[in-house]
Amino acid sequence: MNQQIVTRIKCKDCPIRHRAVCSTADETELASMEQIKTYTTHRAGEPILWRGDEIKFVASIVDGVATLGQTLEDGRTQVVGLMLPSDFIGRPGREKSKFDIVASTDVTLCRFERKPFEHLLATTPHISQRLVEIALDELDAARDWMILLGRKTASEKIATFLSMLIKRQHIERIDGMQPRLALPLTREKIADYLALTLETVSRQMTALQRAGVLEFTDRRHFNVLDMDALRRATGDDEPL
Repeated sequence: MNQQIVTRIKCKDCPIRHRAVCSTADETELASMEQIKTYTTHRAGEPILWRGDEIKFVASIVDGVATLGQTLEDGRTQVVGLMLPSDFIGRPGREKSKFDIVASTDVTLCRFERKPFEHLLATTPHISQRLVEIALDELDAARDWMILLGRKTASEKIATFLSMLIKRQHIERIDGMQPRLALPLTREKIADYLALTLETVSRQMTALQRAGVLEFTDRRHFNVLDMDALRRATGDDEPL
């Protein structure tokens, strides 16, 4: 597993400071975290953890996107989650990884060795409370994903996937400019994630472009031209 240690960023300057596991920590608690953290990078395509690996560390994603998935005995893969900036990798108290975690883009991690972090949880209520909140958010996301995979059409799946990226990456219309987005996954990986075929993903992306909802500048970058239409295409009632 290749990884590179990078310059440590002060917690107060961290881009995920107000969303990550440390978001509710006070100055004293942040100082304790500063003492045990390191920053590492993983290149696109590199594993962060394989299923069955011993969990020696936990981490927050500072930058980049990773996939959470499993490979079946016959080689089929299912991506069961995307891990975006501020998402938490690892489970305190768990010895082995239950999923493959692979860098989809270049990923920077704020990393803590598991044992010191578990001690920090036992002595730092704000951090342990925030970790519970993150776990509950993941549970809600998993339930939403059950609905997407079980009940939504192919077009609704694609629209929901794009809407999720917009919400999670905090992309908003600013001064009349259209939101811009980079797809963190290849279309093949999107197909795995949504349990669709590659052909279906490409066809639905093209349909959204022809309908004037999206405008692709290349296969991995696009503008959202009509947010209301994208919301309607998800089949959901709640706004983006």
